[in-house]
This record gives sequence, structure tokens and C-alpha cells, in this order.
Amino acid sequence: MTIREFQQLIDKMYSDKDRKRGSAATFIWLMEEVGELAGAVREGTSQEKAHEFADVFAWLVTLANVEGIDLQDACAAKYGTGCPGCGKRVCTCNSKP
Repeated sequence: MTIREFQQLIDKMYSDKDRKRGSAATFIWLMEEVGELAGAVREGTSQEKAHEFADVFAWLVTLANVEGIDLQDACAAKYGTGCPGCGKRVCTCNSKP
């Protein structure tokens, strides 16, 4: 499944609820899921981590849908030709670890 296909799947399943909830409330849900992912990374099993990674990605996609952003296009535009800083496929920037 591509990023676009997943984004369309989430949109089809939840778009009515998501648009009614709006960006601010959707962002809060995303942050709640990030917190759950933090707990799973710290102490969870591989299965729990996988579940939380999926939840975070789904809520990120949801927020992008509410905002009208195509994540596949956004990722390709920013990272498709290499690091946004140095332009290389294997980053050689010194400013970020």
C-alpha cells in the first residue's frame, strides 16, 4: 500500500468525523497517540510498538486529510531527491545528528 492509498483509505473510513472534529482536536488526538507510542517504545513489546506506530501514522494521515495535504506529494517534494539540507541521498549535514 502506498502512502496515498493509505491516506485515501483513512479518508474513506473516517472523513466525516474527522472534518467535523477539525484540525485542532485532531492534532490533540495525534499527540495522545504519540504519547502512547513513547510508552510502548520505552516498555512495550514489538507487537505493542507496531500497533502504536500504526496509530500515530493513521492520526498523522487524518490530520493531513483535514488540512487537505497529500502526504505522498509532500514527502516526495521534501525528501524525494535527498536530504533537504545537503541534497545528498546519504546525509552529510553537520548541523543535525
